[in-house]
Amino acid sequence: MDFIQPRRGETNIGGKAFVWGERTYIMGILNVTPDSFSGDGTGSDVDAAVRQAVRFQEEGADIIDIGGESTRPPSIYEGSEPLSADEEAARIIPVIEAVRRETDLPLSIDTYKAVVARAAVDAGANMINDVWAFQRDPDMAKVAADTGLPVVLMHNQHGTVYTDLVPDVIDSLRQRAEAAVTAGVRRENIIIDPGMGFGKTAEHNLELLRRLDELDVLGVPLLVGMSRKSTIGYVLDLPVDDRVEGTAATVALSIAGGADIVRVHDVKEMVRAARMTDAIVRGWSRSNAE
Repeated sequence: MDFIQPRRGETNIGGKAFVWGERTYIMGILNVTPDSFSGDGTGSDVDAAVRQAVRFQEEGADIIDIGGESTRPPSIYEGSEPLSADEEAARIIPVIEAVRRETDLPLSIDTYKAVVARAAVDAGANMINDVWAFQRDPDMAKVAADTGLPVVLMHNQHGTVYTDLVPDVIDSLRQRAEAAVTAGVRRENIIIDPGMGFGKTAEHNLELLRRLDELDVLGVPLLVGMSRKSTIGYVLDLPVDDRVEGTAATVALSIAGGADIVRVHDVKEMVRAARMTDAIVRGWSRSNAE
């Protein structure tokens, strides 16, 4: 299957047209977890989650990504027990239903479990974001195909050993995209994510960011999520709640490298960073702002 073509066209997400190449879209992160690495999880407080979602909409987010299980490495690699599907669904379904009532933004469900994804879609989710690209739960491909929803396929692996980092990531993403299409997912519904911080060292993440444009060979929309991640903390020697400027730098360079969506915690600040970067990278005139 040939994915080598220029990125173009649009994807319908929650009834809204995402036209690739026109501007960068902002995905706001809504963690309904007690143990989010970023320290911003709302836990079981549905009202707090709704307030955050409404604030994201007011600040300019285009999508809200709702997750019920921390995806920091200790929670998904060997040596720890993942959250059960029932527990995860119990966290996220009331939030999706409540946010759906209060906002009109497309909602993404951040899960690698098919039963959770299907329940989330039934509750109002418009997109599936799988950090394992259908590898942890093969039934995820069927859910995506049956629902006809857009999917984010993220590169992930156990360990940090590569033969050649960027080609390895590209080959893996190509294989996952081809497997999704074979399972019945429409090609125009596939978005890829290089998986910053997943199965990668800080040095790997920085190299991927420098060479992000090489992923254009896949010819599908690109999502990048470096918000508040440990690489920023290592470089700047800053705690997770003091990484806004570092995140803004990664957002700007992600857009310059071809990102179509950036996944962020600090929506207001990153909307501004993205709009400024778009003006430089994609072009701008005073008449467009009037």
